Amino acid sequence: MSVTISEAAARHVTRYIAKRGKGVGVRLGVKTTGCSGLAYKLEYADEIAPEDVVFEDHGVKVLVDPKSMPYIDGTQLDFVREGLNEGFKFNNPNERDRCGCGESFRI
Repeated sequence: MSVTISEAAARHVTRYIAKRGKGVGVRLGVKTTGCSGLAYKLEYADEIAPEDVVFEDHGVKVLVDPKSMPYIDGTQLDFVREGLNEGFKFNNPNERDRCGCGESFRI
C-alpha cells in the first residue's frame, strides 16, 4: 500500500506549511458525498494521530486514516496549474468513474 506526492505538490505543501508556521504534512482521505459516492478530502495536519498510516515523499508526510486507505491506495497527489487555475489533483488508479461536476468518484 502506498500514497505518493509529486515534486510540485511537495513544493506547494512545504511553502504553505512554512507560511502557516506549523504543520507536519497533509492528511488525505475520502468522505461519502456527491453523485458518484466518494470525494477526496485534503487538509493540512498539525499532528500525527496514532492510527494514521504515514507516507513520506520528497520530504513531505502524507497521513491517511486506515478506513480511507483501500480507496486511495496507489494514489499520487499532484499540484497542477491549468491556465489561471491551480490546485491539487488526485491521480488514483482505483477510480472507475467520476461524476460530471468532477466533485466525486466511484471505485
